[in-house]
Amino acid sequence: APHFLQSDDPFYTFFTETLYQNLRKACEGSEESIHYCSFPEEAEGTRVERIEQSVTRMMTIIDLARNIRERHKLPLKTPLKEITVVHPDAEFLDDITGKLKEYVLEELNVRSLVPCNDTLKYASLKAEPDFSVLGKRLGKSMRLVAKEVKEMSQQDILRFEETGKVTIAGHTLELTDIKIVRVFKRPDGLKDTEIDANGDGDVLVILNLQPDDSLYEAGVAREIVNRIQKLRKKSVLCSQEQYIKDTIGSSLLPSTLMPSHAVILSDESFQNVSKLSFKISLARPALKFNEDAILALFSGDEKFARGLQAYLLSRDQSNLKSEFQQGNGKIITVSCIEKLPVVSVVLGDHLHLTVGDYLLSTSNS
Repeated sequence: APHFLQSDDPFYTFFTETLYQNLRKACEGSEESIHYCSFPEEAEGTRVERIEQSVTRMMTIIDLARNIRERHKLPLKTPLKEITVVHPDAEFLDDITGKLKEYVLEELNVRSLVPCNDTLKYASLKAEPDFSVLGKRLGKSMRLVAKEVKEMSQQDILRFEETGKVTIAGHTLELTDIKIVRVFKRPDGLKDTEIDANGDGDVLVILNLQPDDSLYEAGVAREIVNRIQKLRKKSVLCSQEQYIKDTIGSSLLPSTLMPSHAVILSDESFQNVSKLSFKISLARPALKFNEDAILALFSGDEKFARGLQAYLLSRDQSNLKSEFQQGNGKIITVSCIEKLPVVSVVLGDHLHLTVGDYLLSTSNS
């Protein structure tokens, strides 16, 4: 039987026993009762070290990039164009540009991620001897070894990183004996306010800090979404997800299209948000009438037209929608209003159920 039942048994004794007895029917050689089973032990290899390593690398990238943002006082709500990750290991870059890429972009609010395995393209390498490790071991030779380590060329350092060993002044040094420092080499013509980098001695992260119009627009959109979320909380709508969906829809609607009969749930004005001022109103879904078409139903009789509109506004919108669906999706017959002629109301011609539906129909026509 599955190990999860055995591990849960101390907490859900009777429940797990019932499940176990049902599973025994399909599992040959099972114990008579779950209480006769030993507590499950973790099998070797169940901890996927590769996944853990990938996630650790992702967290490193995110931390380094956030430090760059903090250094330039750029909050996460400000979108950036590009992040470049420099590392010689192909597996490292595969991790970051694979399934974890979306997490990195989302956490850092960056549009694109560029991998780079050319460690000398954006950085120069420096080798520093680890005195705490080598001091006691080398004794008087330490000064000579330290001098030659610091004089290692870029190619010498790359070769050392690849082989993991180097012989200097008759002493064999390994990766734990020498610290490799990557110093960011800013591209010509760019200032530190336009591109900056951060590293931990292993990986180098470069952020393109240059603003452009598309990023500005994305920032404004993010600010508006943030204000809407706060307004939802203020209106106590957070727990009513379906109601929020019906109220807000998937797009913002211009206030000029809001019908006079719309019921406003909450509104608030905002000033100097990304250099813009605007007002957000949350309203219930409201019918959008084609007044000319409704007037034509009654041969120009405005009293009859207003009566039909008043009747439709008094109806529950979900019930009204259901009636239209039953009428071939478009037509309902109104015959219940005293002294009003019987008329057929066509969805899309005489009215739309929401302003959003109206906008959608006009954009498609």
